[in-house]
Amino acid sequence: MGNPMRGEVALVLNGQPHLARLTLGALAELEGQLDESGLSGLVARLDEGRFSSRDILAVLVAGLRGGGWTGEANDLLAVQIEGGPLEAARSAARLLTLAFRGAT
Repeated sequence: MGNPMRGEVALVLNGQPHLARLTLGALAELEGQLDESGLSGLVARLDEGRFSSRDILAVLVAGLRGGGWTGEANDLLAVQIEGGPLEAARSAARLLTLAFRGAT
């Protein structure tokens, strides 16, 4: 189970649990993969429901790498994500929400 206070989200890939978290390094990697709209554009697209499967994949790869996973985007294409595409989208949204939430 992920610790939301640390920005962690739990994902199960091919039956194996993994933690994802958007560290500063993971966010920089993610920003480098996005088009000119960058992270703010991605957050806006998610808020408006205009995100693509490529956006979801990029967020999950960055988050998993921030959690210590050493895979690449192509590796994630070949795995079964528990909960399917809908859970993948929810996890990506949670990662971004946790990364940019204000201190409380």
